[in-house]
Amino acid sequence: MNYTFASATILLILITDPIGNIPIFANALRNVPPERRPWVILREVLIAFVLLLTFMFVGDAFLRLMNLSELSLQIGGGVILFLIALRMIFPQPAADVPDTLGEPLIVPLAIPAIAGPSALATVLLLVSQAPDRRLEWIGALCITMAVCAVVLVLAERIQRVAGERFVVALERLMGLVLVAVSIEMMLRGVKTFVMQLASS
Repeated sequence: MNYTFASATILLILITDPIGNIPIFANALRNVPPERRPWVILREVLIAFVLLLTFMFVGDAFLRLMNLSELSLQIGGGVILFLIALRMIFPQPAADVPDTLGEPLIVPLAIPAIAGPSALATVLLLVSQAPDRRLEWIGALCITMAVCAVVLVLAERIQRVAGERFVVALERLMGLVLVAVSIEMMLRGVKTFVMQLASS
């Protein structure tokens, strides 16, 4: 599946799911003073960005080390995206996150809320399919992290202005789009696999 800069950006935004992460961040930052919350959010987004950026540069070496093909990564990534999309459409009851005495660091906000397995698999897939377009993927990742930062910093205002029902409806819509993307990835992977079998 050939991605453009715009489609890669949209895909990364759907996968990092800033709207769906609003309740997670609100719960984890409950004991953090309100004036400190924006700085904590920006720090966690930056940590997630560094991790995803690192995977972009070591992705090829990682695939070779694990003896993984682009085809297996594409099908596996599609399966992961499909499961993530189902969770967005049919969310499970929110689990209680243990209160922390201080500010949360790395877990659970940067990882896995933002830089989860699906996001890591996606950046690996982008780089493995078009390593010569790495600068485009870095730009797409930068825009994605900027969107995540803005949405999460303004989360309380978004919930207050738009209302809880609108946020939930938007989350479901993003999940439906991600379902279509994941199925397209799997179908293309299966088609390529069948063609390889036929030619062998």
